[in-house]
Amino acid sequence: QVQLVESGGGLVQAGGSLRLSCVVSGRTFSSYAMGWFRQAPGKEREFVARFTRSGGTTYYADSVKGRFTISRDNAKNTVYLQMNSLKPEDTAAYYCAASGDCAGYGCYDPVKYNYWGQGTQVTVSS
Repeated sequence: QVQLVESGGGLVQAGGSLRLSCVVSGRTFSSYAMGWFRQAPGKEREFVARFTRSGGTTYYADSVKGRFTISRDNAKNTVYLQMNSLKPEDTAAYYCAASGDCAGYGCYDPVKYNYWGQGTQVTVSS
């Protein structure tokens, strides 16, 4: 069993920055592909950023590319999402997720992720 706990959300003005953290416990951190997703009210959950299982490669949604950075600290079993130049359209609940068996394009699909955190709210005011 894997437990994920996010933190770091909040209210920020457009153009500002936030860093989200996701602490992973319960299993070997490197056993999973790790990703961040978000869900705005009335919308489906969408992919934001992810690592491959090896942690060697990162992928981003086009909407956040160049503004968000996913990183990890293996010693702390923690995944981060640094969010810069935030826009009002980035407002959403952000979720950390772990997948034990996704591969390739499947890793963009939230259905392929086995474990989820409780979410942390990010609100960007204009």
